[in-house]
Amino acid sequence: QVQLVESGGGLVQAGDSLRLSCTASGRIFNTYPMGWFRQAPGKEREFVARISWNGGNPFYAGSVKGRFTISRDNSKNTVYLQMNSLKPEDTAVYYCAGGSSWSYWGQGTQVTVSS
Repeated sequence: QVQLVESGGGLVQAGDSLRLSCTASGRIFNTYPMGWFRQAPGKEREFVARISWNGGNPFYAGSVKGRFTISRDNSKNTVYLQMNSLKPEDTAVYYCAGGSSWSYWGQGTQVTVSS
C-alpha cells in the first residue's frame, strides 16, 4: 500500500512563492511518475504538472508553465512543486498523485492566494 502525504500549503499574497512537498511511503516510489493536481471551489480537479520516475520530462499545464516547477528526490521519496508568482486564481486544494494511472492520491493541502 502506498500513502502520499502533502505539506507546505498556506495563505500567501499574490506574487509570493510556496513550495509544496509530497512524501510517499513504500519502496516503489522511484519506479513511477508523480504529478500534482488542484481543485478550486466549485470546479473540477485539474492537472498541474507531472514528472517521470527518474525526474525527467517535466510537463505543465499552460496556466502554470513558467511559474511552477516540479521536481523529485527519490532518495527522500518526495516530490516537490515550487510555485512562484502566485495568483489568486491559483487558490485551490493541491493534491499529489502517483502511478502510471494516478492510482495513488494524497489528502491534499490548501493553497490560498490573496489579492
